[in-house]
Amino acid sequence: MRKLIPAALAPALLVTMLATTNATAQAASPAHVRVDQVGYWPEEAKHAYLMTRQRAAGRFTVVDHRGRVVLTGRAGRDRGAWNSRYPHVHDLDLSRLRTPGRYRVKAGGATSAEFEIAPKGDTAAKVVGFFGLQRDGAEATRRPSHLNDRAATVYDWPEFTGPDTDQVKGELKKIGGPVDVEGGWFDAGDYLKFTHILAYVDTLLWAAQRDGEVRGSALRAEATHGLKYLDKMWDEESKTLYIQVGIGAGNAEGTFVGDHDVWRLPEADDGDTAEGHHFIRNRPVFRAAAPGTPISPNLAGRTAAAFALAAQLEPSLERARELLAKAASVYGMARTTGVDRLVTSLPHAFYPESVWRDDMQLGGAELALAAQRLGDPRAGRWLADSARWARGYLDEEQGDTLNLYDVSALAHADLLKAMRAAGAGGLAVTEADLVAGLRAQLDLGTRRAAADPFRAGARYDAFDSVPHAFGLAATARLYRSATGSRAYDAFGTQQRNWALGANPWGVSFVAGVGKRSIACPHHQIANITGRPATGAVVNGPNDAKLFEDGLGGHFEEMPPCPADGKDRYERFTGHGSRFADDVRSWQASEPADDFAAIALYALTLTST
Repeated sequence: MRKLIPAALAPALLVTMLATTNATAQAASPAHVRVDQVGYWPEEAKHAYLMTRQRAAGRFTVVDHRGRVVLTGRAGRDRGAWNSRYPHVHDLDLSRLRTPGRYRVKAGGATSAEFEIAPKGDTAAKVVGFFGLQRDGAEATRRPSHLNDRAATVYDWPEFTGPDTDQVKGELKKIGGPVDVEGGWFDAGDYLKFTHILAYVDTLLWAAQRDGEVRGSALRAEATHGLKYLDKMWDEESKTLYIQVGIGAGNAEGTFVGDHDVWRLPEADDGDTAEGHHFIRNRPVFRAAAPGTPISPNLAGRTAAAFALAAQLEPSLERARELLAKAASVYGMARTTGVDRLVTSLPHAFYPESVWRDDMQLGGAELALAAQRLGDPRAGRWLADSARWARGYLDEEQGDTLNLYDVSALAHADLLKAMRAAGAGGLAVTEADLVAGLRAQLDLGTRRAAADPFRAGARYDAFDSVPHAFGLAATARLYRSATGSRAYDAFGTQQRNWALGANPWGVSFVAGVGKRSIACPHHQIANITGRPATGAVVNGPNDAKLFEDGLGGHFEEMPPCPADGKDRYERFTGHGSRFADDVRSWQASEPADDFAAIALYALTLTST
């Protein structure tokens, strides 16, 4: 039976229909040209990619928006196979194209999506707008939601039915409250809130305000919104850090459900009186540790970093000193001896961290920079602390690149700033050590990129490929700022290009950005209301094994997207990875705040 389309969903489904029509057309083609769908800056290196079934030795052309040929060139070397359907990927060097305007590339019988030279630069602003969609509480941009969080009950850590599940065993045990945890941002496409992620996100928003070329009242407003919530999560009087609001799943006994068990709009939760929905209506709160006892160092370091970065930018010196005091207080509560399992959220399988010295290094560096600004005599002590943690990270924890789980690239760059401002020597690390640490992360990415047909520096078959790409783009600019060298500029540009469309799927992984951006994010508000999740950044490709059991069914309240449920991108599965643009695809298409934050930081650094 044909289903009626509610009027509120029509605009979103129209966008989806157009997107899937484009995807169907490109899937049928024997060749495809992939470009950065936002565009390129006039002076930077510019690469597009022709993926084809046949080895191409021919020429390519670039046409402007009127169809006039403005550039011709010969397809570059075959960079290798993507998959069995597309065994050849050729480099198309567009670097000679410098005149501002709108263009397309034609090669091998295929035509690229449109892109710009000297784009308008509104991508970062769109990402900032996504945080508005994620707002919770009285300041939500849609309708107020979760006002019951103003008087929330604190519960002990639950027992879970297994190490890799969020299903609870038994009932939750009340240990305190009420506490006010209203506000903040939803973590992802669901409605949980995590301090571990929010501190990272807010740190990057303040860093974007400080370091980037894209600023403005909207960015500062979101950074301030996050800080206001973080201030609630840190109880200075009792020295308690609250780490989570809400519970992912219900319990094995079936006496209550959790956030992931219900597909709905957030404003419905406060009045949800359905049986077993009491933790939807009155969401539980969990703390990092008992009041006044040491807390996991990763949480302490990144929470301190957010307060201290805000102190660096706060125009009121009195308020800046208050923020510095909060940063110092939470930093001083870190447990740095006998560290075993790190705490992020509950269960530990949510966002598990394996390193923590990077967080402590970052917290110390931001404290030192804030103290230097305010003339606080403790600046030297925090500088030494940060250097000591940097030494520990470089000796014991290297191996990842900038993302939610490793903030060392930003920590290295800001520790360098603090060291140079102080003219300090005799620390546990030298400037050369920190520069080498940045270079090691970039070299890890460049080695991967050299072997990849599309020059991706992140792994396709692991979680967080898109945020890793943006993290590498940001690190390339941090390296330039630290050294004056442009040695990694082209590599950084290629990572941005990959995330915005110059990838095997030809998809911009930022919603509403580019001609073929993700159309069906795993996001409840966008899905139910039909409101586009513009600026949302998704994981992108992930391990193909995660899709072996299919995408699953739809919640009753979940409008199918795409409407026919077909995967238009399946033929581009390759290198052990798959991407599915489907509302059910939490593996690839769920937006998250930390994805958006690192994308925003990279885009503000690379806007010129």
